[in-house]
Amino acid sequence: MRWSNYLIPTLKEDPSETDTISQKLMIRAGLIRKLGSGIYNYLPAGFKVLNKAINIVREEMNRAGAQEILMPVLQPSELWIESERFNAFGPLMCKFTDRTGKIMVLGPTHEEVVTHIVRNEISSYKQLPINLYQIQTKFRDEIRPRFGVIRSKEFLMKDAYSFDTSKGGLDKSFDAMYKAYSSIFDRCGLKYKIVLADSGLMGGDTSLEFMIPAESGEDLLVSCGKCRYSANMEKAECRPPQSLEQEPLKASESVLTPGKSTIDAVTEFLKVPAMKLVKTLIYVADGKPVAVLVRGDHDVNETKLAHILNTANIAMADKETIEKTTGGPLGFSGPVGLKMTVIADHSVKALKNFVTGANKADTHLTNVNLDRDFTPAQFVDARVCVTGDKCPKCDGTLSISRGIEIGHIFKLGTKYSQKLGALYLDEKGASHPIIMGCYGIGVNRIIASALELFNDQDGIIWPPNLAPFQAVISAINPRDEKIAAAANGIYETLKGMNIDVLLDDRDVSAGVKFKDADLIGMPIRITVGSKTLKSNTVDVKLRMQKEQYTVNINEVGVKIHGFWNEYTTLMEKMRLQ
Repeated sequence: MRWSNYLIPTLKEDPSETDTISQKLMIRAGLIRKLGSGIYNYLPAGFKVLNKAINIVREEMNRAGAQEILMPVLQPSELWIESERFNAFGPLMCKFTDRTGKIMVLGPTHEEVVTHIVRNEISSYKQLPINLYQIQTKFRDEIRPRFGVIRSKEFLMKDAYSFDTSKGGLDKSFDAMYKAYSSIFDRCGLKYKIVLADSGLMGGDTSLEFMIPAESGEDLLVSCGKCRYSANMEKAECRPPQSLEQEPLKASESVLTPGKSTIDAVTEFLKVPAMKLVKTLIYVADGKPVAVLVRGDHDVNETKLAHILNTANIAMADKETIEKTTGGPLGFSGPVGLKMTVIADHSVKALKNFVTGANKADTHLTNVNLDRDFTPAQFVDARVCVTGDKCPKCDGTLSISRGIEIGHIFKLGTKYSQKLGALYLDEKGASHPIIMGCYGIGVNRIIASALELFNDQDGIIWPPNLAPFQAVISAINPRDEKIAAAANGIYETLKGMNIDVLLDDRDVSAGVKFKDADLIGMPIRITVGSKTLKSNTVDVKLRMQKEQYTVNINEVGVKIHGFWNEYTTLMEKMRLQ
């Protein structure tokens, strides 16, 4: 391909309204262009990279024994009503009414559709196990699309679904996908962590996320520095305190705290640390109020809380509900005398003589103690982990970092097969729901994650298997017949060797050519100019190196694979650092 005929509209400056390195670089390097909020066009070089990622995903899924299908984006709402997820997705789901009056959905995911296929086409244990996958566009009406293609309204996903007759069969399918995902992300040259995760709206029990460590990531990762424990923040366990505070119990006292309704205000006013306060947060779960107690320096983990209460319908109570159920205004709730279920985080169990709200305006209680003043219905792990917490699996210390989710694998069980009637007959003719697994990869995110991981002040540094081109030939002053002929000769030689090469034949300065090559992340740059031609040589430079190699013009083809191997080796070292 010749640059003069190729659409790569690079930009010298960072575009406005960009949040992340990957978003800036994808726009500056001419890979994508924004069409609207959370909607992007892929230009030729960007689409080429996207297809390279798609091909890797497809090859590894096929190698794992999965079968590729294609399911429609447009889905009838009846399926979602049948699975009881139509309302669960809420405003995230893009839907409209067609001309016949039917409500249609632009699929945010395809569990319902694939289960519909299987319930109509599979009826016997002899047809199982099977794994069906697709690479398809999904739609979610994100309220705040951001980070470029990392969180967009329209995105490309590889989603696979396994169907088995037993939990043991599901384990095998899950393990096969685990290995396939590891191979995919290894081939894409990405650094990644595999962490425990919550299944969320997808359902199921066992759930693992493949995460890219990145400061721009929206997800928080909790990791132990001593053992291999890793989890996303929603799933991360908080270890119960190992010892209780040792101090004599004091008499409880009601104290006026005028206008002091926040933790910071109360701690400053009463001259106590936040960890000596107990927050009483009122939630409504399935229409019933419940009080949740956490230490003043901790926050409630609402995902954990939903599992504890066995409900997906949970929300913070509004002011009116708080006043009605506690007798006091927002900011002054406390557990003493509450006429509702009270659950407490394990950390509260270790406290003595702590401060709580008094369920009365401008009033708090000091020296409150468990059992004497109130007794929770149960102690649970209901809080968000913080840096410095002890690991739940060893005596190590937890740290928190950010990451980008690029893959997620679930053991769904029979959630969808039961609701949608995907059944099979066993050897004895008895009917059972098929046991399912679900496995997703954000294909767009593979590209963005690579850019978040590998870049410098000059632009992109591509993992080898994702680079839009392996090499660029920079012809300095292509109007010179000798330079043009030499550059064309190398170009034809490399093409004949199946090297993916771009010939920069533009009539622009050498500086512009070099800056664009670095910005786009060309792994190998071959420079053909008048100075080098005098000695019948060219300059060869690898993207991440400053030094250049002088190579005889007739040996470029012979040595190009060596340069490519060197680039690949250097990138692998960067990945493993």
